[in-house]
Amino acid sequence: MAFDLLGSGNADLIALRSGERTITRGELRSASRRAAYFLRDLGISRGDIVAVWLPDGGVWLQLFLAIAQLGALMVPVSAQFKLHDALRVVKAAKARVLVVPQQFLDFDYVAAAAEIKAACVTVQHIVEVPQSDAFEWNAVRQYPRWEGLDTDLLCAFDTSGTTGTSRLAVHTAGGIAKHARNVGRCNDMRQADVVCCALPLCSALGFVQAVAALASGAACVLMPTFNAAAAAALIERHRVTHFFGTDAMMDGVLNTEDFSLATWCRGAFPEHGNLGQRVIAQGWKIWKSRLTALYAMSECLGVVAMQEPNADAQQRGMPGGVPISSAIAFRIVDPESGAMSRDGQRGELQLRGYNVMAGYLHDPKATSAALTADGWFRTGDLACAEHGTFRYLARMEDALRVGGNRVDPSEIEAFLEQHPGVDAAQVVGVPVDSEGEVVVAFVRKSNKPATERELIAYCRQAIAGPEVPRHIVSVDSFPQKDGPNGVKILKRALRDRALQYVSRTQTSSAESSLPLEAS
Repeated sequence: MAFDLLGSGNADLIALRSGERTITRGELRSASRRAAYFLRDLGISRGDIVAVWLPDGGVWLQLFLAIAQLGALMVPVSAQFKLHDALRVVKAAKARVLVVPQQFLDFDYVAAAAEIKAACVTVQHIVEVPQSDAFEWNAVRQYPRWEGLDTDLLCAFDTSGTTGTSRLAVHTAGGIAKHARNVGRCNDMRQADVVCCALPLCSALGFVQAVAALASGAACVLMPTFNAAAAAALIERHRVTHFFGTDAMMDGVLNTEDFSLATWCRGAFPEHGNLGQRVIAQGWKIWKSRLTALYAMSECLGVVAMQEPNADAQQRGMPGGVPISSAIAFRIVDPESGAMSRDGQRGELQLRGYNVMAGYLHDPKATSAALTADGWFRTGDLACAEHGTFRYLARMEDALRVGGNRVDPSEIEAFLEQHPGVDAAQVVGVPVDSEGEVVVAFVRKSNKPATERELIAYCRQAIAGPEVPRHIVSVDSFPQKDGPNGVKILKRALRDRALQYVSRTQTSSAESSLPLEAS
């Protein structure tokens, strides 16, 4: 049984800390078998789909292991979702069972589940869970057989729009088990370690760090909702050794002053807030924590590649890195010609390996479009490679085509952020008649603000002419969205805003150049 993440021994080792509860590996194994019997009584068997709309806790993992035992498919639904988004996921999944908490975050999940059941013809059962951190179905006997196979479709993650349209990326039991062991090995997780699982289990990145901990014999400290001070307190209290989150999450934890983070030795993050270098420097200077950037994607089971923990600080902060297993391959392809790119050339990152999804659930057309004729997954990400490692640059849709050249907006953003008048920057491109794409930058001013003219002059000193922003617009904040892996800047909203700004500017310029009418 290759999937058994808990192993047959070490039953007394701690598997989970959920709220005030401490749960051993033996207790989790027994509880999952009771949940398997409960689900089997509902008629769930191989291939059936169970949607789990629960906060992180013991019941979440109890159900996941139970579903694996039956060979069924789990579709996690973010506990942060309200009715509209939850209905979208459950309906797309065609779930037979929907599991919800009786109470969490002052939202009536039970009433919402009733509406979902009325709107989804496939949903036959609503299962209510009184407490998410404690195990359920304690009076039910254990299901005696392990019916799951490595080839079974086991878990499907909502992609949250990483490919333009939200879909459910499905992964097999065998792929999950292998990836859990490889992620644990790559991050040097061991039996005595403790992993702070602050990212939600419904996200591929949050999920894989938890199953990697279980596969490595480490303990998981679960957080149903993230709070930086609470996470810092957990790190001190439980002597956490590993912590994965976004750069913004880590920045918040590192800037709490009331707790010791001395046991935190390893961590990795996807960079969403341009805080990577600051986080790496602060973590090492104060606590000697070796933090690294990573590349993650739901379609590829969360963690795909990481920077080497012993590399210098600048290298460790670059999104991308080396694949976490030799069984994961990457290539960079010119998006127009399809030709392989040489080292240093930019192109689309494509991936192949056991961790690539089996497909998008119930969507063969989208699955086919996501794969090349020779079986590589199209990430839609702009990247470049050098000496067996790659660097993520931007989403292909966010990359700019300026003066015939493909431009990485993050390079312009990083340059602008070096100016003392800029706290943060976001760069987009908009089409202009007869010119092609022009660059527009949005900046949050620092406490020493600079004018648009000063910032454009600053760019002209070091950036190639076509890459200098045509306009630099000051904003109080960037449009953003809370996703399963943290806050993301909405580049599409910024492009729409930039297009309106450029249009207004052109109109004003044209009107000011009209000849005066005779009085």
